[in-house]
Amino acid sequence: MMSSIIEPVKPTATKPAIAFLGTGLMGAPMALRLLHAGYGVTVWNRSTHKSAALVAHGAVNAATPAAAVANAAIVITMLEAGPVVAQVLTAALPALAAAALVIDMSSTAQDEALTAAALLAAHGVAFMDAPVSGGVIGAQQGSLAIMAGASAADFERALVLLQVLGRPLLVGPVGSGQLAKLCNQLIVGATVAIVAEALLLAQAGGADPGAVRAALRGGFAESRILEVHGARMLARDFMPGGQVKSQAKDMANVMRAAQACGVTLPQSELMTAFYAALAQTVPHADQAAALLGLEQRNPGVRLGTAPDHLPMQD
Repeated sequence: MMSSIIEPVKPTATKPAIAFLGTGLMGAPMALRLLHAGYGVTVWNRSTHKSAALVAHGAVNAATPAAAVANAAIVITMLEAGPVVAQVLTAALPALAAAALVIDMSSTAQDEALTAAALLAAHGVAFMDAPVSGGVIGAQQGSLAIMAGASAADFERALVLLQVLGRPLLVGPVGSGQLAKLCNQLIVGATVAIVAEALLLAQAGGADPGAVRAALRGGFAESRILEVHGARMLARDFMPGGQVKSQAKDMANVMRAAQACGVTLPQSELMTAFYAALAQTVPHADQAAALLGLEQRNPGVRLGTAPDHLPMQD
């Protein structure tokens, strides 16, 4: 049974007390790394059962966002989308200390990050947008790419903590982290879809798609996506690392940012429509399920013979 204690962990002489809001697929392993690094961590999640394992490792469970952030020097949010971040920060705001630093590591729109920063600044609270890339494996291993938008002083203040989670880099002022993450997701989403097309083309043309993938490795087509997502496609393993619904949300935010910047991104428009359609059928599946969307457009052509391994929600 999860602990009912909601008294927040207080700062030690050497490490600030942390509140971690959102302990889902990515948040749970990130919070666990902070616990293992010796930080006092108070956790909150809307679905309370998702915090149970963290309590067993020494986290304190809070019943509300406000209870979680009381006495916290640094607050980390890892939530589903910008509107949820806004809702949770509004709920936590009355209990936030004026000297606190809020680090939103969720993937949101750039304008949502700027709105959150303005909300907190009005109450004397600092803000950093620091979305991540690397998936669940990166969260577990502490190898996440962390794209931070903040003042130099706030980044320096959080640097040691962020290094527990991965490789932080300051990419500009507040809002820049989300912009960098959108650039990342644009490249990831498009490349996953292209890898699916390459493997399905190999299959349809009579080549061994696994051997084709192996032949491409080490050449100019080599990438982490060919390595990881290509293997998942060949095994038809669509259990989530990064989810289709998240990719669809990110692509919609790419288009939102492009519109705000006044630029036209034709390939991004195609990928946005592709992932939006895919999210209607397999929202909780891994991004490698781009293969399924491609196969739906090519009746009678299927990569390999293995059965599909999909999350139960799909």
